[in-house]
Amino acid sequence: MSPHKILIATPLLLSVVLLAACSKPAPPEEPIRAVKLMTVGAGSMQSSLEFSADVRARVESRLGFRVGGKLVRRAVELGQTVKAGQVIAQLDPQDYKLATEAARAQVAAAQTNRDLAAADYKRYKELRDQNFISGAELERRDTALKAAQAQLEQAQAQLNSQGNQAGYTTLVADVSGVVTAVSAEVGQVVAAGTPVVQIAQAGPRDVVFAVPEDKVAVIKPGSKVDVRVWASKTTLEGTVREVAASADPVTRTFTVKVALEAKDVLPLGTTVSVVPKALDRGAVQVIKLPTTALLKAGAGSSVWVLDTASMTVKQQAVVVATADGNDAVITQGLTPGMQVVVAGVHVLSPGQKVSVYKEKGAQAPVSSAPSAMDSVAPAAAASAPAAQ
Repeated sequence: MSPHKILIATPLLLSVVLLAACSKPAPPEEPIRAVKLMTVGAGSMQSSLEFSADVRARVESRLGFRVGGKLVRRAVELGQTVKAGQVIAQLDPQDYKLATEAARAQVAAAQTNRDLAAADYKRYKELRDQNFISGAELERRDTALKAAQAQLEQAQAQLNSQGNQAGYTTLVADVSGVVTAVSAEVGQVVAAGTPVVQIAQAGPRDVVFAVPEDKVAVIKPGSKVDVRVWASKTTLEGTVREVAASADPVTRTFTVKVALEAKDVLPLGTTVSVVPKALDRGAVQVIKLPTTALLKAGAGSSVWVLDTASMTVKQQAVVVATADGNDAVITQGLTPGMQVVVAGVHVLSPGQKVSVYKEKGAQAPVSSAPSAMDSVAPAAAASAPAAQ
């Protein structure tokens, strides 16, 4: 080659080398990630609605004095067992005793007036029989006697009433039971009717719990419930005895009372949980996925669905209705038979090629992936070895 041609070719070669050095390298291909899959299927709910409840006496009485006064003695304490006829508390009876004495004095005065009117009538009757007085005069004496008799009866009635008032200063238990509340202390001035103690009557007991208004229509009197005792882990069967007709003004829930069998006697205040059989969701067919399959997508949730033809994934929006244990119940977005990624969802992108992850030594095909209705344990195991 002539020197002239060499001089011309040298700058051209240098330009090619510089251009090759300045160009960007080709981006690396997206790696094919191994993912765990689950075949979407329909199955029954595993969890059930459970309500917290406590054991109460079927009848609780708030006892108070029928008269007002100062409380000078309270003979029972909270939790104490009382019997019918036992003295509960005592008011200061001094004023009522004085009023009784005054009423008794009025009776004595009225009786004296009645006796005087009776003697006067007797004397005038004898005079009338001898025609010494007119009949009108005798009638006046008869009227005076009747008035005196009426005054005596009135005084006797007032004495009886005042005697009762004095007796009302002693509060006596009218039923046997257990004191569940104390509302007054010694030295306190209470009005008539003010509750002093509350007694849970001995006898049948109820399990009481509250249900929201969207569930109360399903629970009917006579329906069965399972009562689970937290302390002993035993389960009893009860019957709904009463459902409140109106909601509580504060909680907006409805009170339900469950009657236990006579042989199932639980201590008052025992904490239990109630599972109404009317709210059993075992027959409801739903689609469930482990929570590891869900991906946050804006205001909702989505999952990765496998396109088996191209072995790529696409994002599918779903609607989560509720939870069933550690699974999410899906109401929209999936149909049985779809293949859903259940592990490693945060590292995937739309259209990305994937492969099916297999356990070491396992040859299970994609179609043999566990269904969405498997137990929580397999779903949790599937979420552990997410591919990176």
